[in-house]
Amino acid sequence: MRKEWRKLAVLCATAGAILGTQQTQAQQQEVGGSGLSPRFGVKAGLNLSNFYSDEVNDNNLKAGLHAGVYAKLPVFQGFSIQPELLYSNKGSKRSYDNAIFGQGEYRTNLHYIEMPVLGVVNLAKNFNIHAGPYVSYLAGANITDLDADGSVEELAELNPENLNRFDYGVAAGFGIDLGPTTIGARYTVGLREVGKSGSLAGEAFRDTKNSNISIFIGVGF
Repeated sequence: MRKEWRKLAVLCATAGAILGTQQTQAQQQEVGGSGLSPRFGVKAGLNLSNFYSDEVNDNNLKAGLHAGVYAKLPVFQGFSIQPELLYSNKGSKRSYDNAIFGQGEYRTNLHYIEMPVLGVVNLAKNFNIHAGPYVSYLAGANITDLDADGSVEELAELNPENLNRFDYGVAAGFGIDLGPTTIGARYTVGLREVGKSGSLAGEAFRDTKNSNISIFIGVGF
């Protein structure tokens, strides 16, 4: 768990250093290059997710997708509030290699409806950092087997009621604006355990929480 917080702290510290060196420029720039006008858009991208605990292993990063809509609402010049509504596929993977089953990966897929609410600080006309809390709702979960030949088989459909339906945590990242298009990256740390007591599936995910690196592209209107 300390490793996950260290990643988030490094990201925030780096952003703070950039902010200090570009303070004068930040005071002169316009929000999103369009004054104080709100902007709405769509976004999508890649998730690299994992469960973390005291025994976190970055080798278990699982690829997934996220997609949704966002609004960028200026508060004053250089600062905006950005709520988002996303579908986000999180989870983890575990590789296997043995004489009976061969080679492959077991993947735990958690399907969340997620709402981050972020404060966005423009450090330059086309560059921003953002941070804030998120909440999410678990809509579904399953475990799949990805064979070495690329075939995917569902092993089990997990009952979301055996897991914590609601997750919450913090997020931080950066964005680069290229006209109406934004590209960027974000790191999120979950603060609630995935599993809950009372069932075999829930107990299997006790003491584990979500972590996720997302790389995204958005288009504003």
